[in-house]
Amino acid sequence: MCSTCGCAEGNLYIEGDEHRPHSAFRSAPFSPAPRPAAALTGITFAPQRSDAGDLHYGHGEAGTHAPGMSQRQMLDVEINVLDKNNQIAARNRARFAARKQLALNLVSSPGSGKTTLLTETLKRLNGRVSCAVVEGDQQTVNDAARIRETGTPAIQVNTGKGCHLDAQMIADAAPRLPLEDSGILFIENVGNLVCPASFDLGERHKVAVLSVTEGEDKPLKYPHMFAAASIMLLNKVDLLPYLNFDVDKCLAYAREVNPEIEILLVSATRGDGMDGWLQWLESERCA
Repeated sequence: MCSTCGCAEGNLYIEGDEHRPHSAFRSAPFSPAPRPAAALTGITFAPQRSDAGDLHYGHGEAGTHAPGMSQRQMLDVEINVLDKNNQIAARNRARFAARKQLALNLVSSPGSGKTTLLTETLKRLNGRVSCAVVEGDQQTVNDAARIRETGTPAIQVNTGKGCHLDAQMIADAAPRLPLEDSGILFIENVGNLVCPASFDLGERHKVAVLSVTEGEDKPLKYPHMFAAASIMLLNKVDLLPYLNFDVDKCLAYAREVNPEIEILLVSATRGDGMDGWLQWLESERCA
């Protein structure tokens, strides 16, 4: 994750903030709260041994590997980074709760149809519920422009080399959006099924979007993300007649990683499952 690969040091740009390109988050003084040396995830890496000579670097205490760093050093870095982020996320969550706003963190691989699903959702909510969007990408403001075409206010956050949004980015971006009390803030994270799993943004739920074009074993390949998600949207189901995709296996794999996960089958382009998705949003907004 980013605590070992260093991508958290990417150049940050928040749309409309040309004169302040670097977040204060990067240089703010911080003393991490004491924490025991414990695993930071409940996912156990247990690959089967084989005679093929396969290599697996997730066995150690840190669950990953970085050249020149011990498992203890990687854990210390991860604890410091995540403690700092989690403190900011808690403040974000308190602000959203005070205004009864539902904040959702949409996560997926690139190309899952996440932005199309979001735009179709916003079109259906237009005039019914106040919505706003924080768009995360490494570069360009293309997706924020697509969102604004629906009539929904949006702000683009470009992470540069960074492969995920963090809590400070949301703290910087969300107040600039005209979201009413009891509205919904959609946070579309950078397309990545690894690092965003570890970074709390202050959202109420992570929403994992998986496309049927990606293969049914994605939940097993990227277990942290699906374990962290409250709901999985299996998207592009209109393409199932043209693919060798086993829906039952995919759902079983997702529940193997996360027995509590809710699952909806949807097609953003054809409209399948969208009513169920909107009902879920309304029930969470009113919770």
